Amino acid sequence: MGQPFVHLHVHSEYSLADGLVRIPGLVEQVGSLDMPAVAVTDLTNLFSAAKFYRAAMAKGVKPIVGADVVVRDDDNSAPYQLVLLCQNEAGFRNLSALISRAYRQRSNSGVVSVPRAWLDRETATGLIALSGGSSGDLGSLVTRRNSRLLQQKIKEWQDVFDDRYYVEIWRLGNADEDLFIDAAVDAASVCKVPVVATNNVRFLRREDFEAHEARVCIHEGRTLADPRRPRAYTEQQYLCSADDMSQRFSDLPEALQNTVSIAVRCNLDLEFGSYHLPEFPLADGASVETTLRQKTNIGLKDRFESGAIVVANDEGRSEAAYLARMERELAVIEEMGFAGYFLIVADFIEWAKANGVAVGPGRGSGAGSLAAFALGITELDPLLYDLLFERFLNPERVSMPDFDIDFCMDRRDEVIEYVAERYGREKVAQIITYGTMAAKAVVRDVGRVLGFPYGFVDQLAKLIPFDPNM
Repeated sequence: MGQPFVHLHVHSEYSLADGLVRIPGLVEQVGSLDMPAVAVTDLTNLFSAAKFYRAAMAKGVKPIVGADVVVRDDDNSAPYQLVLLCQNEAGFRNLSALISRAYRQRSNSGVVSVPRAWLDRETATGLIALSGGSSGDLGSLVTRRNSRLLQQKIKEWQDVFDDRYYVEIWRLGNADEDLFIDAAVDAASVCKVPVVATNNVRFLRREDFEAHEARVCIHEGRTLADPRRPRAYTEQQYLCSADDMSQRFSDLPEALQNTVSIAVRCNLDLEFGSYHLPEFPLADGASVETTLRQKTNIGLKDRFESGAIVVANDEGRSEAAYLARMERELAVIEEMGFAGYFLIVADFIEWAKANGVAVGPGRGSGAGSLAAFALGITELDPLLYDLLFERFLNPERVSMPDFDIDFCMDRRDEVIEYVAERYGREKVAQIITYGTMAAKAVVRDVGRVLGFPYGFVDQLAKLIPFDPNM
């Protein structure tokens, strides 16, 4: 029976070209290996955090959220890697802030880095750091055979992370690996810093190595047979068992035990289902509910007077019907706490129209709201077309209301800038999308990296039936 072990350095498919691991498969594999916890540490991103957290909790596996961060000492220095794991909510917020700041200020040709100066005792609160193995800053010092500088660097990190800094080691079959481990372990011993073993995981099973190499080649525009291409990975970087790791580190059992200790220290609780909206600026003494009622009443009156609403004598579209519908909608909006949301959306749409930015009339379920029509968010009378408000907002199905709004693509950025300036840049984000490779594209790209002639690969791809779900 091997010593207990927890994987603390795993790149998922959200590391894009640097990992093949899919979240459901990862959690399933960890469970089958009887491991109590696992960390996902994607390359300078937290894209998978919510999906990973939910999947792990559902399977009874403790999720450890983190990131493999690219760090630079200064603009001219070579980058190195540092693994940061969230110990608690404070750590998650600090890591999110570091990465977000890096994407805004330090993104260069797709490479996002964190300046070393950003990491101090305050920003490191709630974070556990692994040194990054031979890819970390200690690795470059080992190759220079400078034990004094190695110890000095470790002490510098200790000043930032206190007892939350670990010297990371791995055995993947790389050149000069033993040299690094010997020097790193000696320096850690002198500095009284614990060592921790990881496997720098990139794929689930050993046999997935060739598929991972093909993906790397697709990203780099190389072929598998290219003798000049860098071989940055080995077939050892799979999600191996605790027994496998016990055999690899039989001489350093404390490095395995420390993986479990770190897992025990990490206790992050993520909250889902609560909405945190910016505050709409209000007049003194006013509430969002009364402000919304005032604006919808004025807006509905304007719609009547302008002829945008044509009242019919039947009960369905009488003035009383409109007033009753408005009261019913406002009661639901207030009950669900979305009065401020309606006001914010109406505000930036009003600004766009006032500044000549073309805005669509509204589509999707939001067009079923009379309140939205009165506020100028949409330009469709929902009673005229028998549109249901309940499809947009329903107390029995609590979910965030979602207005589908179209702005002129040439001036959309101006609207985003207005919202950021008015409500705070830290409260505005754009939704990321992830592109996946469809079957035909995969065949073409894999055929290219395997060295097959383009014409042959193209003909082969045409034989693949169309799948609308790909």
